[in-house]
Amino acid sequence: MDINKTKEKTTIEGRNAVFEALSAGKPLDKIFISETVKPGGVKKLVDLAKQLGIPVQYVKPQKINSMQRTEASQGVVAVCAAVRYAHLDDLFLKAQAKGEPPFIIIADEITDPHNLGAIIRSANAAGAHGVIIPKNRAAGLDAVVMKTSAGAAHHTPVVRVTNLAQTIDELKERGLWLAGADMAGEKSLYEWDLTGPIALVIGSEGKGISRLLKEKCDFLLQIPMLGEIESLNASVAAGIMMYEVVRQRNSK
Repeated sequence: MDINKTKEKTTIEGRNAVFEALSAGKPLDKIFISETVKPGGVKKLVDLAKQLGIPVQYVKPQKINSMQRTEASQGVVAVCAAVRYAHLDDLFLKAQAKGEPPFIIIADEITDPHNLGAIIRSANAAGAHGVIIPKNRAAGLDAVVMKTSAGAAHHTPVVRVTNLAQTIDELKERGLWLAGADMAGEKSLYEWDLTGPIALVIGSEGKGISRLLKEKCDFLLQIPMLGEIESLNASVAAGIMMYEVVRQRNSK
């Protein structure tokens, strides 16, 4: 499995995202806060940074504007080493530590970083053990994804792989069932047992799941659409599927 070993710098932006990075023990180089930010709004963040020995610098708002990439930093930008991705084994170890069947999300060529960030956020909320993304033709863990995930990307392992098809084969060998979200799925999401070891495959915003991955899925499930619109945003579909897993597991 690939792991990003670059030494380049990146940013984490937004009060909550930076606080979650601190809480998760991420080694931040420095935190920049706009002089226009009210002290009470960042007190908890600043106190934790001081406790951890992370330097905090108050700067002119123009400095924040020049550093931010999301236009939603709320006057807080942290600088750190570029994100390191997890290994596939990390997801299984997390499931084992929690005494749960593996529950993994595969994001197939999700190019919109807002969608990827929302998927990671939902994965964390639903208790998934990790998210797998492809290295090519897809968003990575940039500042926009980190911001949109509301800090979840610091707690939910994200694995980036060169070949999703080979990774799916490995997941199957390790006992997981592969369920794909597809409008033409043979059964409704609510008609299938999702309580065992499972990986949910979520397709891209425009094309859905790629043909090869669709063929490798053990079953394709559709989300009932009762209105005039025929499809859902990728992150919304992912959230619905994840919480059906949660519902079924909690009702056992």
